[in-house]
Amino acid sequence: MLSWSSLCAQRNCLAGTALKYTDKHEWVRVEDGIGTVGISNFAQEALGDVVYCGLPDVGTNLSQSDEFGALESVKAASELYSPLTGEVTEVNHALADNPGLVNKSCYKDGWLIKMTVSVPEELDALMDEAAYNRYIKSIED
Repeated sequence: MLSWSSLCAQRNCLAGTALKYTDKHEWVRVEDGIGTVGISNFAQEALGDVVYCGLPDVGTNLSQSDEFGALESVKAASELYSPLTGEVTEVNHALADNPGLVNKSCYKDGWLIKMTVSVPEELDALMDEAAYNRYIKSIED
């Protein structure tokens, strides 16, 4: 079985120090006060081929850890949880016709939502890439 790190290297993921992760395997990248949210490579590998993305409407207000949608694959369904408090400003509509983008490009084209960042301090409680890699190793063992 390949580790998350080697899978990410094989897929040329764009994971970097700018990404922050939750223990539910969502990531967030904040640029100019807007957070782009997606799921990690570990999560998309665990799900398998994503066939449906249920995402919130623009304007939805979320608190950190609120459920905001779900992904369904051929072998599982998984709820999505907000990494931060804020308002949904954009939804990746490309996923409606091509949910497999979550598998093919989880850190780039397969992003899920964009949201305002109402409480920037919440970022401090999220994991950086090194901490997330350690977390993945701890749950793989």
